[in-house]
Amino acid sequence: MAEILDDLCALARAAGAVEKQIFEGDFTAEIKQDGSPVTIADQKAEEMIVKKLAELAPQIPFLGEESVAAGTIPDISGGTYWCVDPLDGTKEFVGGGGEFTVNIALMENFIPVLGVIYLPMKDVLYAAAGRNHVFMQETGTRDKTPLTVRKPPEEGLTVIESRRHGNPAAIQRFVSGYKVAALAARSSSLKFCAIAEGVADLYPRLAPTCEWDTAAGDAILRAAGGHVLALDGSPLRYGKTEEQFLNPFFAACSDALKDSIAAAAKGS
Repeated sequence: MAEILDDLCALARAAGAVEKQIFEGDFTAEIKQDGSPVTIADQKAEEMIVKKLAELAPQIPFLGEESVAAGTIPDISGGTYWCVDPLDGTKEFVGGGGEFTVNIALMENFIPVLGVIYLPMKDVLYAAAGRNHVFMQETGTRDKTPLTVRKPPEEGLTVIESRRHGNPAAIQRFVSGYKVAALAARSSSLKFCAIAEGVADLYPRLAPTCEWDTAAGDAILRAAGGHVLALDGSPLRYGKTEEQFLNPFFAACSDALKDSIAAAAKGS
């Protein structure tokens, strides 16, 4: 699996380069049936990713945000498939913000086992292929810095919330039982990466998401020793074809907070 990870990292960088070029030029956004925006960058990036993944592993089905929006629903009943958001953070992209990412995940038995997240505007990449193989590559280097979640600091938690899809009142209720030192806002799947990197502790997501929004971040956070949990404390479930791949509300957290999530949800 580590061998294919290098190919996926290169693919994410290539797709990100396309998105960066479009972001820095003139583009327009359209509104999909679900009310979310889409741009030519989303579409071109997914076309590139679909083509390359078909070359790398033609036997593995492809589940992608834009192909699903176009009505292409693959048979993923075997549990092994690609789960891709070619441009996570399209609202950020359209709004002129730079925190959009390329997300590529491989699912096995409906569990994200491999993930790549690339931030084109800062040339930062996060990747994982299991518990002992998770790293980030920072701007201007291909050095691999290992990632691991941290223990909550004595001064309190750093809680991550969405920059453009926030629910501040609900989040305040959710974290009311914790000692919180700081609230920080990030866009796209970078919220998972902040916990995996050990600079944040908890990300309550109390607004809608789809599986392609979370799969790559889930793979990276799991590999770094963290968790993505439904609000009953169970691992976030994938392969929800009948639910149109919509996720329930969830919380991403470091290992130390795993057993507190269900209680926090009840308290909110």
